[in-house]
Amino acid sequence: MTGILITVVIVGGLALLLKWRRPAWYWLTFGAVIAVVRLLLRYSSVMEACGLTVPPSRLRMMAARATRTEVPSARVPRIRRLRVTRTGIVLRLKLRPGQDVFDFAASTDRLRHSFSMQGVTCREVKASVVELRMTGYDVLKRVHMPASTKAETLRIPVSLCEDGSVHYRDYRQVPHELNIGANQSGKSVHQRKLVAELATQQVALVGIDCKKGVELYPLARRFSALADNPDDALGVLEALIARMHGIYDVIRSEQRISSDVPDAEITADIWGLPEHLRPTPVVLLVDEVAELALYAGKAEEKRRDAIITALIRLAQLGRAAGIFMEVCGQRFGSDLGDGITLLRSQLTGRVSHRVNDEGSAKMAFADIAPDAVLAAVHIPTDRPGTSVIAESSGGWALTRTPHITLRQAVNACNRNAHLTPDLPELSAYRPALDLAQLKAAPAIEPVTEAA
Repeated sequence: MTGILITVVIVGGLALLLKWRRPAWYWLTFGAVIAVVRLLLRYSSVMEACGLTVPPSRLRMMAARATRTEVPSARVPRIRRLRVTRTGIVLRLKLRPGQDVFDFAASTDRLRHSFSMQGVTCREVKASVVELRMTGYDVLKRVHMPASTKAETLRIPVSLCEDGSVHYRDYRQVPHELNIGANQSGKSVHQRKLVAELATQQVALVGIDCKKGVELYPLARRFSALADNPDDALGVLEALIARMHGIYDVIRSEQRISSDVPDAEITADIWGLPEHLRPTPVVLLVDEVAELALYAGKAEEKRRDAIITALIRLAQLGRAAGIFMEVCGQRFGSDLGDGITLLRSQLTGRVSHRVNDEGSAKMAFADIAPDAVLAAVHIPTDRPGTSVIAESSGGWALTRTPHITLRQAVNACNRNAHLTPDLPELSAYRPALDLAQLKAAPAIEPVTEAA
């Protein structure tokens, strides 16, 4: 008996230690079993308490009256599949006739408390099938990305969602994105993560960092062009527009539209071009858009209007030419001048880290996902990297980017410096590495685009 008691104490102490220091390990060893047993035991009563049941059918009622038996109870949704994941439980339910997905979406908070889970989200898989994703612990407290993620060309893992899933930045689906956030909110970490992941792919990186390049110039070995002042920024944008028009000429010449050309061979973007003619995709990163939009005199105002006009043209027309944008700033509203709201309307993806006021969050989400405004305002200061991500479809999610230091991002760029393409249009703005940096790193020939 004493041996059993000692074993129980040791196992209990180990469980408490894991729950405190390694919540993921605790979930996989102890927490998942407890949660599944609790869910199955409470399922019927919780569904009834949350109003997620339907009355018995008329046929069953008539049969009960005819046989003078007990009146059948209300019916609960059927469990089609229950799956344990590394972060929680995925429960797939078959809805009863008369039930609606919105009823389950409105009851997620009550289900979270009833099943003693960290969080519950709901989505419709198909007609009459609902999936509830329940997280067993706070996955955003210590972000650990899964060991294996499905990275593809221009589709990279960026952050972890509160339901345990991975958020991917897919440039082909969402070509342009706005990223806002206050100082020390994790906006720069998010940008470093993007650069570190893109550095391993066959893409060209172009940066505009008007803070004298303190954020992007350490990553210069992987950038095809960099600008650290508004004058150079205008030159880079005009060069990208010239490149865009050149690519459209190539697309137009390769279409060869006639009655005998199959539909599958007709294209309106770079992805339908033959491999040897397809230009390298370009990702443009703007570190602080306010530095491009502010001006103090007539000369600066003229330059500012040219910069904003160029950004708008790239946002409207650049996708088909393989030019994608990441625009960062602390605020992004009409107070930055003419053309800002038009530019914002072209940025499909929206990311908001912690902001200083509700107005800043409304600038990002009020026109596409009003519910996300409140979530962005309530991001705590002790969790840098936490952000609300939304798209023009209206859906949004709370995510957190794993912390990546500037040194780690620099190492990723240096390891993949041989993938840096040499773009002829932007050769004048290619960052020049100093002699000490060249001696410290091996000479690597740049990738030159096919003519």
